[in-house]
Amino acid sequence: MKLTDLIASGMESTAAVELLLNILWTSVAAFLVFFMQAGFALVETGFTRAKNAGNITMKNLMDFVLGSIFFFLIGFAFMFGQDAGGFLGTTGFFDTYSLADELGMKNGLPIGVFMIFHTVFCATSATIVSGAMAERTKFSAYLVYSACISIFIYPITGHWIWSDGWLSGIGFHDFAGSTAVHMVGGVCALVGAKIVGPRIGKFGPNGKVNAIPGHNIVIGALGVFILWFCWFGFNAGSTTAASTSIGDIAMTTNLSAVAATFCVLMITWFRYGKPDVSMTLNGSLAGLVAITAGCDYVSNYSALLIGVIAGLIVVFVVEFLDKVVKIDDPVGAVAVHGVCGAAGTIMTGIFCKTSILEGMGMSRMQFIGIQTLGVATVIVYVAIMAFIIFKLLDKMHGLRVSDQEQIEGLDMHEHGMSAYANFRLHEDEK
Repeated sequence: MKLTDLIASGMESTAAVELLLNILWTSVAAFLVFFMQAGFALVETGFTRAKNAGNITMKNLMDFVLGSIFFFLIGFAFMFGQDAGGFLGTTGFFDTYSLADELGMKNGLPIGVFMIFHTVFCATSATIVSGAMAERTKFSAYLVYSACISIFIYPITGHWIWSDGWLSGIGFHDFAGSTAVHMVGGVCALVGAKIVGPRIGKFGPNGKVNAIPGHNIVIGALGVFILWFCWFGFNAGSTTAASTSIGDIAMTTNLSAVAATFCVLMITWFRYGKPDVSMTLNGSLAGLVAITAGCDYVSNYSALLIGVIAGLIVVFVVEFLDKVVKIDDPVGAVAVHGVCGAAGTIMTGIFCKTSILEGMGMSRMQFIGIQTLGVATVIVYVAIMAFIIFKLLDKMHGLRVSDQEQIEGLDMHEHGMSAYANFRLHEDEK
């Protein structure tokens, strides 16, 4: 519908212009978030070995394909259908447009705009898992659990937080998805990585941790730059309106990212003797994840602090998972998305502006308690559901490829091709 059509239908001209600006901004933001799939594909490919590059690319492609299909058919209804007890939606299955009002709108936007915006968020959550389980997971099994996440996990907790769910009702705040998107993906990644087991050679017989370097740090860095760029759409776009707060949200987003990056640079320089490139790149993502929940509620200086804390978290959690828990996460997805997502959501309560607390009629401790409760309950639900899905898949179909397939590479065994055809790869690059 054009501007003149809206005015002809009886809408005031200023309201019609505002609606079209909101549609334009939300659509641009959704397209930016979609491009995050390219960023994740490059990060995961660069941080892993050349013999699995094609497999990882396919997994990131199919995340979006399956996420779009099943979120459209089923997941959107679970997330935004008529509420049942604050737990899930119960209407709109296989007929999502029935959830629009008589003007074809949903939450103040045309339902198509609203739906594509949330579709790309759903796909982002699902794609986080592929990095943590990279280089040893069957492609067929991956397709199944990617679809399951888009149906049974992300939409349910999304309903709690962003629709008419019980967390929304008690004042839980997750503006753009530190918990709803990133922590959900991170918890699934943790469960999946534990069940599928480590890559061959990651841990020695005496428990020694062996580094398995990625084959192309430049590709990984390009992926981080793409993700950083798209994150402005992820966070500022979550206004779903052409609002004057867009610039403020972009500022807090960027400040947290740069603070985390610099913090990780200095920590690794001090601890390892040289600044670690891959860890510093993950520091950028950690800062972005941590600020996502409260980017609209905290000041610029608080954003810097959140970034510093996220930088500290990502370094020590990566080391903890490697050295203590013995969980093999090739790209650091659990630390970046799972732990920093949870921490960022709780830090929203810690660093929330006083004026906002007063407007909500809440003390800081009350708000911190609500944020912590929300994080804890989402972790429990997601961990249980992910465990059931991965265990069933493992028993019925198998999650892990054979040792021979893992040694020779998933590109040839799963897809019959090499991502680097006509290039001779050295053994340490494979």
